Amino acid sequence: MKISGFTIIRNAVLNDYPILEAIGSILPVVDEMIVLIGNSDDETEQLIQSINDPKIKIHHSVWDDSLRKGGRVLAVETDKAFQLIDPSSEWAFYIQADEAVHEKYHPAILEACKKYKDDERVQGLVFKYLHFYGTYDYIGDSRKWYDHEVRIIKNDKTIHAYRDAQGFRVGKTKLNVKPVDAYVYHYGWVKSPVSMMRKRKNVSRFWSEDTKEWREFLEEEDFFNYDDFDSLQKFAGTHPSVMKERIEKMNWNVELDLSKKRFDFKDALLYRFEKLTGIRPFDFRNYRII
Repeated sequence: MKISGFTIIRNAVLNDYPILEAIGSILPVVDEMIVLIGNSDDETEQLIQSINDPKIKIHHSVWDDSLRKGGRVLAVETDKAFQLIDPSSEWAFYIQADEAVHEKYHPAILEACKKYKDDERVQGLVFKYLHFYGTYDYIGDSRKWYDHEVRIIKNDKTIHAYRDAQGFRVGKTKLNVKPVDAYVYHYGWVKSPVSMMRKRKNVSRFWSEDTKEWREFLEEEDFFNYDDFDSLQKFAGTHPSVMKERIEKMNWNVELDLSKKRFDFKDALLYRFEKLTGIRPFDFRNYRII
């Protein structure tokens, strides 16, 4: 069995993406790692080269910055990276630049890949998610955060990234998937308040059209207000070992009041129902579990 990893990255240094940690977190379970580097204004390529692992295969791309609506350019670049993986691989493991997988889940991931490798019904594997917010101590626990997504797909080139590359489809059809007992840790909302606001401004051009409102947003102070959340809880587990150095270097502090719950009546009822039953009704699913 052969598994290829793939990811896209642009301006990793400017936007402080944990791309080294993202790649390092899945490197032990893949046979090659495709890294598609977009046209960057920083030392992104040198950063990737510093991994110095023979599994790493660096490729280059120029992003079409006119694809501003809905993060479409991210799906286009993800598809380019997917096309570059070895045709002999059965599986393709996608990791985004602000995600990581805990090493304790590697055995379960490999077991699922082996189990469904020859099952033609299964097009992908869906992971559970933890979304960190503000610091490495808080996670979002409301319906605002997607709780599952597909991160491993069969090496079938009819599959393509969907919308802003959150997930995958074949045409407009959702993938048939099996769940894997593993979490993806999403760190996209963990930065200093200054860095968080700068990153949001830098990447906003991938989702926002050139409007008066967008230009006014760019003029706002470089300071993100982490108090604007609906519901959080304290994280009680451990982080992937690849995150250790980054966590130790954290040089900001955000104290958040976990007692605050900012829901309308409908969302408050759905939140309580989910906490009592573990069921999330009426939730969007970007895949079909079989």
